[in-house]
Amino acid sequence: MQWYLTVLKRYAVFSGRANRAEFWGYTAVNFIFSLIAAVLNRPTHGVLESLYALFVFIPSLAVQVRRLHDTNRSAWWLLLVLIPVIGSIILLILDLLPGTPEINRFGPPPPGKPLA
Repeated sequence: MQWYLTVLKRYAVFSGRANRAEFWGYTAVNFIFSLIAAVLNRPTHGVLESLYALFVFIPSLAVQVRRLHDTNRSAWWLLLVLIPVIGSIILLILDLLPGTPEINRFGPPPPGKPLA
């Protein structure tokens, strides 16, 4: 939950880097909240789920860009999602890769204990 709140506090920050713990912590909590919204979707006819998706769109995009920066890649790599299936798989693999341990062109490594 800590990483989820950290990402929301940095709502539209596209600069800097996000380590794997921040990215995957946010993604896990976001997935759980999305499931809850989907379950509660029935009586509201999709309004709740749509509002939640709209609310987390910018922070999700921002943390994805920062995650790419951590692996020393620009945000242009997000365009891979335009390639059906294969693009999303490649982006998933890039998200699983460790970040560069030293300073890269996007700044110093993010604070926190890196995942091994």
